[in-house]
Amino acid sequence: MKTIILICGIFNLGFLFFHIGFWKMFNWNNELKKLSFANRGIMQILNIQIIFYFLFTALICFIFSTELMTNKTGKAFLLSCSLFWLIRTIQQFIFLRANNYKIHVLTILFIIGTILFAIPLFTI
Repeated sequence: MKTIILICGIFNLGFLFFHIGFWKMFNWNNELKKLSFANRGIMQILNIQIIFYFLFTALICFIFSTELMTNKTGKAFLLSCSLFWLIRTIQQFIFLRANNYKIHVLTILFIIGTILFAIPLFTI
């Protein structure tokens, strides 16, 4: 099970780097200028905060993998991470209903995240 938790950490590092690339990938230097000052700032703040979340979660998985499997606090953390990915999956269908293969790939990845973080919860 420790291996699954380490994979969870690597999974979150992948999304950390993905989010770091948002400025270039989505041409935010130009695209965000179309938003109001407040919305432009909010988009970037939210992205930086989610980058921090992914880093923090990955570090917890790497440093405290045994604790995550063996105590209630660790299991609560894993459950919250699994729910994070489940909620993110649901949001795909609410906010990104486009029939685009990139969106479908992300949806599959979010489902994988939900499952990865849930697996250790069902072990004795």
